[in-house]
Amino acid sequence: MSAKPLSGVRVIELARILAGPWAGQTLADLGAEVIKVEAPEGDDTRRWGPPFIDREGQPVAAYFHAANRGKRSVVADFRTPEGQEKVRALVADADVVIENFKVGGLKKYGLDYASLSQLNPRLIYCSITGFGQDGPYAHRAGYDYIIQGMSGLMSITGPVEGEPHRVGVAVTDLFTGVYGATAILAALHERHSTGRGAHLDLSLLDSAVSVMANQAMNYLATGSAPGRTGNIHPNLVPYQVFECADGHIIIATGNDAQYQRLCGLLGLPELVTHPDYLSNADRVKNRSVLADTLSAATRTRTRSDLLAACEAQGVPAGPINTMDEVFADPQVRARGMALDLGETKGVRSPFVFDGEPCASDLPAPVLGEAQATGPRTGAHHR
Repeated sequence: MSAKPLSGVRVIELARILAGPWAGQTLADLGAEVIKVEAPEGDDTRRWGPPFIDREGQPVAAYFHAANRGKRSVVADFRTPEGQEKVRALVADADVVIENFKVGGLKKYGLDYASLSQLNPRLIYCSITGFGQDGPYAHRAGYDYIIQGMSGLMSITGPVEGEPHRVGVAVTDLFTGVYGATAILAALHERHSTGRGAHLDLSLLDSAVSVMANQAMNYLATGSAPGRTGNIHPNLVPYQVFECADGHIIIATGNDAQYQRLCGLLGLPELVTHPDYLSNADRVKNRSVLADTLSAATRTRTRSDLLAACEAQGVPAGPINTMDEVFADPQVRARGMALDLGETKGVRSPFVFDGEPCASDLPAPVLGEAQATGPRTGAHHR
């Protein structure tokens, strides 16, 4: 197969849990050689189970496998001179370091940016923390759940009544990992012209505030903080979950024409010309009455019948799948999102280059396997 985009790029990952490893796995899928340096006991998430996956007699949590595919594992104890020297030897000819220690946490080991950039001036050093390298919270540890609350995400997530809800995956960790990988790619490009590396400062809180997107702008434009709206969209109507005779689906109309076609397929042509619903702004103003009227009609249809009707009429709609339904979905299967890695399975990154998925075929590493076996030589897609 042809070379992958990041072939020849070497990444040393001094990160654990999720945000840093997610950035590393993203780069591995794009072809980088990623060496994960772990403490003697391994990344904490190796023990974050059940469920566990057994590889070579080592039960390792599925959580670890989710964020560490495509890497090699080396063990080094940063507290010892031998461990510190092992890391410096790896960094000497590396392109990138990813670390997620607390601010200043690696300085006492001589593994901070100031120290390692003297050893390797071309080094791109990506620091991922909860709150960034400066500011009044810089010293704090960051946890996705807490950041979801602090960023405003939980204030807009969940039903109108009751307590705020977190998102079902560690989304601030994942976004920070993706932003981290993006910044690393930009720094690699910049290095072509400057010849020097850079210190990248990524934080969970910055990333989470950044992805508040339209909700943040709604506040900045009006001075009024948006609240929880359950499954409705703050700016579009109808754009929500609707009840059917046998469950629920999502209908998401984004313009007047789609709304009008929805009214037609539900047998409600009078709603097309009703003065309260002519424009999206009208529908937002009168959403409650409109939603009740539409819901009365959707409850008479089965999910499959209504989804088929929406597709036939060009009305955006979709099911609410469980994980087993996700991986049985013909589109997910056609795109090859589930990876068969032999002893384990995986989920590929969503990259397709020139028609070929770009993902590593290597499973998450056994602890310290690179020290025993040398470089991993498994195949890669593309």
